[in-house]
Order: sequence, then C-alpha cells, then structure tokens
Amino acid sequence: MTSTDVTKEAEDSGPSGYAAARLRLLTGGTRSGPPRRAALAGLTDEWLSGLFGAGAAGLRGVSLVAVGGYGRGELSPRSDLDLLLLHDGGDDKAVAALADRLWYPVWDLGLALDHSVRTPTEARKTAGEDLKVQLGLLDARHLAGDLGLTAALRTAVLADWRNQAPKRLPELQELCAERAARQGELQYLLEPDLKEARGGLRDATALRAVAASWLADAPREGLVDARRRLLDVRDALHLATGRATDRLALQEQDQVAAEVGLLDADALLRQVYEAARVISYAGDVTWREVGRVLRSRSVRPRLRAMLGGAKAVAERSPLAEGVVEQDGEVVLARTARPDRDPVLPLRAAAAAAQAGLPLSLHAVRRLAATARPLPAPWPAEAREQLVTLLGSGRPTVEVWEALEAEGLITRLLPDWERVRCRPQRNAVHLWTVDRHLIETAVRASGFTRRVHRPDLLLVAALLHDIGKGWPGDHSVAGETITRDVAARIGFDRADTAVLATLVRHHLLLVETATRRDLDDPATVRAVAEAVGTEGTLELLHALTEADALATGPAAWSSWRGSLVADLVKRVAAVLAGDPLAEPEAAAPTAEQERLAVEAFRTGGPVLALRAQTEPAAGPEPAADPEPLGVELLIAVPDQAGVLPAVAGVLALHRLTVRTAELRSLPLPDGVDGSVLLLDWRVAAEYGALPQATRLRADLVRALDGTLDIAGRLAERDAAYPRRRGAGSPPPRVTVAPAASRLATVIEVRAQDAPGLLFRLGRALEGAGVRVRSAHVSTLGANAVDAFYVTGGEGAPLLGEEAVSVARELEELLRA
Repeated sequence: MTSTDVTKEAEDSGPSGYAAARLRLLTGGTRSGPPRRAALAGLTDEWLSGLFGAGAAGLRGVSLVAVGGYGRGELSPRSDLDLLLLHDGGDDKAVAALADRLWYPVWDLGLALDHSVRTPTEARKTAGEDLKVQLGLLDARHLAGDLGLTAALRTAVLADWRNQAPKRLPELQELCAERAARQGELQYLLEPDLKEARGGLRDATALRAVAASWLADAPREGLVDARRRLLDVRDALHLATGRATDRLALQEQDQVAAEVGLLDADALLRQVYEAARVISYAGDVTWREVGRVLRSRSVRPRLRAMLGGAKAVAERSPLAEGVVEQDGEVVLARTARPDRDPVLPLRAAAAAAQAGLPLSLHAVRRLAATARPLPAPWPAEAREQLVTLLGSGRPTVEVWEALEAEGLITRLLPDWERVRCRPQRNAVHLWTVDRHLIETAVRASGFTRRVHRPDLLLVAALLHDIGKGWPGDHSVAGETITRDVAARIGFDRADTAVLATLVRHHLLLVETATRRDLDDPATVRAVAEAVGTEGTLELLHALTEADALATGPAAWSSWRGSLVADLVKRVAAVLAGDPLAEPEAAAPTAEQERLAVEAFRTGGPVLALRAQTEPAAGPEPAADPEPLGVELLIAVPDQAGVLPAVAGVLALHRLTVRTAELRSLPLPDGVDGSVLLLDWRVAAEYGALPQATRLRADLVRALDGTLDIAGRLAERDAAYPRRRGAGSPPPRVTVAPAASRLATVIEVRAQDAPGLLFRLGRALEGAGVRVRSAHVSTLGANAVDAFYVTGGEGAPLLGEEAVSVARELEELLRA
C-alpha cells in the first residue's frame, strides 16, 4: 500500500481509519527509517487537518501547529504528538470547543499528546520564560487553518531567538550539561537513553537550535547521518517493546538489532556509539565556538574604543614548530606545511594536550586532508610526540577524540579500527574498549614517576587491550599486534620485547595476587619467569594499577592493591637473586679524545654540534630530509658548576634536552688531569638551531660567572608564563639502593620544563656534592634523570646525607 492509499484510507474512515492505516504503515515491513517517519507524519497531518476542518468551520484567526519532533516531521511509532492550537483571541469559547474536538480523538486512540492553546503573544511570552517551549517553537510547522497566523508566529519566534541568543545559548548549554550529568555518555553506556544521554537526540536538537541562532554552527559532516541512525534505533525500540521508551535495555538489544538489520547486540551498540560520538564531538566544537563568539562580542566594543576603531588582530603564541595558540585553541602556524611535515599531527596534538587546550576543528581537518603518512618506522620525534600526548593526563582525552573524529588515529594506528567504539559486556567496565585504552594512559600518566621508562608504560597502556578486536584470548592476540605496532612506531627490539611482554601479561599480577597462594614458591617463580626482569616488573606493576583504575571503581581497592604489591615484592626478590654484572664504561671515541685534549690545552670549553638527518619517505629524491635530532658534544676542564652552566645555556637558547650523559674522561697517557665530557642530544623547541659559536661564547660566560642564567630565565618566564594544562603528577626524587659501589645514585622523575636540568644541577652544586656522571633522558613530557654523586672526598654519601639531598631536590621541584 502506498502512502497515498494509506492517507486516503485515513480520510475516508475517520479515527478508526487513521488507526488502521497507522498500524498497516508500522507493521507492513516495507518502510523503515526516514521514509516511514515522514509517511507517519504525513498520515497524521492529514488526519488532524481533517479533525480541524470539521471543528473549525466558519472560525477565523485559528491555526493548528506541530512543534518539537512532530514539527520536524519525525514521528517514531510511540512519539508524542506536540501540538499548539494558535488563535488571535477573538472567540475563546469557540476555540475551546475546537480544542476538545482535536484532543479527545487523539486520547481515544491512546496516543500521547503534548498540547497547548495560546495566542501568538502568549506563545512568545511562554517561550521567553521556558527554554524548552522556545526550542519546540523553533520547529513549528503549519498543519491547518490560518497560515498567516502560523507564519507570523514562526517569524517572530525565530527573531526572538536570534535577538536573545547571547542570553539563551548559555542557558541551553547548561541544560545540556545538567542532562549529561544525570544520564551519562551515550557512547559508553550499556543501557543508554537514546534521547537524554549526552550525544543523544536531545543534543542533536540543541545543535539545530544553535544553528538557528546564526551565532555559531555545528560541524555538519556526518551529523545528519548520526541523528538518522539514532532515530532508526528508537523506531525499532518502540516497535520491539510496544512502549514509548528511549532506554535501550540489554534484554531488548538483540531484537532491536534484528529490526534494523544488524548482526547482534554488539553491532547495534557499536553503531549507536559511533553516532553518539559524532554528535558529542559536534557539540564540543559548537559550544566552544559559541563561547568564543560571546567572549569576542563582549570584548570587541571596549577593544575598538581603545584602538580608535582599528580592527583587532588575534594574538598567536607559539607552542611548537608549526603550532600556535590563538583565541584559546591550538591552530597551525601560517608557515606550517602538513604536506611536508608528517610529524605535525602528533606534534600539534601533543602541544595541545600539554597546554590543556583544544585542537581547532579547522586545524584537525587540514591535517587530515593534507598531512602525508609517517614513514615506517616512525622518526624519533613522532614517537616522542605520541608519548608526550599520552602522558598529558586528562587533556589527552579531548585531543584524542578530535584526532579520531577526522580519522587521524586509524591512519596512525590502523589496528585501532577494531577496538573503536567496541562495547564491553562486563558491567565492571565504564568505557568502550578504545576509551578504556585512553583512560588507562591517562591513569598511567600519574604513575610515570614510579618507573624508569615512562614511555614504555604509556604505550603499553595504550595497547594493552588492543587484542579485544580479534577472536581468542585478547592478551595473546594483543602481544602479536603490539610487536608489529611497536616496531612500526620505531621502538628497538629490546623495547618492543618489553612492550609485548607487558601486553601479554597485563592481567598476570592482579589475577595471580587474587587467585593464587602467594606463599607457594611455584606461584612467585612462575610470575618471575613470565616477567623476566626487574624493569619489566616495575612497569607491569604500574600498568596493572592504571588498567584497574581505568576500568571502574569496582576493579581496584586497597585490598587488591596490597595483594598485588605483596606479589611484586616477592617476585622482585626472586629476580634480584641473580643480578647482572655491571657493564663496563664505554671507551671514548677518537673525536671525544680530540675534544678532551683541546679543552685541556685551551683551558676552556670545546664543543661540536652536529645535525643528524635521514631522507624523507616517498619517491621524491629531492624531498627535504627528516630531522632526527642534534648531537652536542662538549668537553670542559674538570671544574665545579659545569652541569648547571651547560644546562642553563641550552635553556636560554630554547634547546630541549632529549638525552644527556656527563662523565669524567681521563686524558691520554702522559697528560695529567681530567676533562668532563658531555654527550647530549638536543632539539630546538621551534625555529632554527643556534650557531655553535654563540653557544660556546655563552658557555664561557656562564662558567666564569658573567652570565646571569637564573635571572635571564626568570625574566623570560615572567614575560611568557607557561600555560598550565591538567595538573601533572608530583615530582619524585629517590636514592637508588645499592645501585653503585663508587657513588650514590639519586634518581629524579619530574615533568619536563625549560631550565629543569639547570635547576637540578645548581641544587646539587649547592648541596656540596660532586656529580661524577649524569644520565638524563626525556621520555615524552617526563624527565627521568639519574645523578651519580659523591661527597667532597670522592666517596659515596652516607645514608642520611643522601636522603637529605634527595629531599632538598624534591622540595625544589615542588616549589
């Protein structure tokens, strides 16, 4: 039966004909989705128009108006009929009688009805007092009666909405936030409310209202399709349950999945989650734009007055190479070339997360459209930027979602597609698989001070459940995937093996601690054999806790934590029972010896600055090379203050220290004395590298005390205060027990920052200790430094003295 046939049946048979035609339309099996909703709205329009015509004979100045979802022509099987009987106030008794002739037939059929009778003035007044009424009127659609009356109201309501937008939009945003707090995130719930949860149909309607204000607009790509999919699922839910419900209960998901032609409930939830994610992201972008516009409007008149009418220029502050902040968002610099800089997407994401700022929609879309793929394996900078992004704490989530919305994540990590929006049927889990992985990285970022290799911890957190997109044991599948991913992003064989072990055994500690007898030597021995090394055990302990905390409140407790800690302590004792011999110090190279002799002969610093590059990926042989980093070799006659002097000069020149080693180098036979050799890898924060001659000149001044490094750094920090994202975990300074027979090893784990190494070096000098060697590394946003120190006579520090020095360093970093 065609829609014309259905409409004619309804016209010919009155209410009973409408009911039969409605039933035939909903159960005929030939219609679904937008066509069925439009046909149902059309059928209802004809029926109500007939009722109106029969009851309003001879009555003027009256019209029947559909509002809300019905006004949009979107009727689900159990949708309310939202109706407004609009009149000019001429004959109240006749209007009341007409209302009875309209409402009672609807109620007699058991249909839900939301109705009102108002004049245009009353409608506008009510809309001004009740935001929900105003939102419904934005979708007003004429059904019958005086078309001019309806058109005038619609025009007036739209004008009111646009005039009042600066006041009403913040109210609407607050309404959305309150609803989200009550209902949760649609894209993660196992039994979601398709309408009320964040990312649901209410939010899609709110975005339409924002667009109608002309103040801002939502990203349109995918939004219409996402909304359609949620409406299709709601239609199927109404038919499956026979109720006007929007909650997708577990017991009904298989039936609803079959109704919409999907394989099973998991496929249904994944489709719902994908749609909700599109709407949620569009909402984030839209509300951010609304805030920007409203702030601009409030500031612009005062700013124009100050500038004498001149147009203000948006301030752009550099964050990283090719990345700047503008108006509270991270955007690409005007000189950025995504087509020639494959690391730019990760660099921009890491800079945004570190600054606690969102990536602009335009920047993400430009990166998605023009950035060329990373070579395999990734260059070192790409890997470091990924680690920085993962280690940035809570801001990582929003930045990751922005990259994922434009397809950049699956381009960087193709295996991500299998876990994206994948539901978890365990009620303990709060998140989908992909969000759980990001949440684990967020939790792990708080444990980076506990481990020697925070980069491995963060990447393992990102990948530990990556096997859930494959059949079989997800830990086994994840191990294989991790080996491939780790090699592709540039980890060496040893680090790849550690990552694979962490993923393979990420459940080992908690399962063993809670399910096995820890007093049985075989239990501890089995864990030790699986883990292999103390370093891997340290990482696995932190990963275990991060994974559990990211799962949900029921997955971790002080009891579980104490059991796992007890197991780790026992396994560590087994692994320490057969310690490896200490490696011998590497012999100096010919260049290092040459620099050392030259430094001793001249009595001043000698340095060599060498850029390292590799050919860019791709068929074009003339393409620009990819920077790998810069090796900086410095030889200085052995004296106090070398470490803070060098570190301070590098900080003044905006050079980031990636790795650093400092050691005393004896001179060749026949030459008395020793030289300090610093072998570092550095990179420019942005812009070009300084010349070696300038570095040396400043280093000479720093060593003789004529360059006030501390004052210069303080002036720069005051002029350009660092942006604060989410709070980083507190620094941690410890004394490594029995790490060396010749020196005391003080380990520092802290947030990397300009001048950090300078401050540490100066503090150690001030504590009266001598730095025999330093092993400094920057892993993502984390500085992990080990200083081998002795007292004035060259002996290791006594226990209390070592603890006191460590405490002083920690207090300095916390200040």
